[in-house]
Amino acid sequence: MNIKVFLKTSLLGGVVVILPVALLVFIARWLVELVAQGLQPLIRLLDPDSTLQLYAANGVAILVLVGTCFAVGVLVRTRLGGWIYSILEERLLKRAPGYSLLKDTVKQFIGNETSPFSSVALVRIFGNETRVSAFITDTHPDGSYTVFVPTGPNPTSGNIYHLKAEFVEPIDVPIEDTMRSIISCGAGSTLLIEASEKE
Repeated sequence: MNIKVFLKTSLLGGVVVILPVALLVFIARWLVELVAQGLQPLIRLLDPDSTLQLYAANGVAILVLVGTCFAVGVLVRTRLGGWIYSILEERLLKRAPGYSLLKDTVKQFIGNETSPFSSVALVRIFGNETRVSAFITDTHPDGSYTVFVPTGPNPTSGNIYHLKAEFVEPIDVPIEDTMRSIISCGAGSTLLIEASEKE
C-alpha cells in the first residue's frame, strides 16, 4: 500500500473516531460547568465558609444533569413527548452540522436496543471476490438474505441488497465493534477478517 495513502487514511480514520468522543467530553464538561456556576450562589448561601464549594457545585451539577437526562428520557417515551421530539429533530436538530454523526456515535457507544441489525456478515455484492462489511437485516424462507451495507463514516446511510446465501458470509463479530470499524472508515476491520478465517 502507498505510504502516503496509508498515512492519510489512518489519520482521517483516527479523526473520525476521536472527534465525536472529544465533542461528547467537551459538551459534558461544558454542561457541568454551566450548571455548577448557576448553583454556586445557592451553595454559598447554604454553606458560606466551606472550601469545598466548587466540588459541591460540580457534584450537584452532575446530579442535576443525570436527573434531567432521565426526565427527558421518560418524556420522549410518552406519545406526546416522542411526537414533540420527532418534530424538533426533523425541523431543527438534523440541520445542525454533525448532529446525526454525533447521535449515531453516542447510540453505538451506549448500545442501541432497537437496532434492526441481527448479525454481521461479509457479503459479495458484485459476485466476485470483493467482500464488503454488512449487517443482516432479514432472512427469507428460500435461504436468501436482505443486508444493509453502510457507508463510512456515517453508518446510517448505505444501500440495501437482497442476496442469495452463497454471497453472504455471516461472521461472529459484535455489532458494536463493526459499527466502530465503519465509523473509523475501515480501521479495525482485522477483527472481521480474522473471524471470517475462523469460520
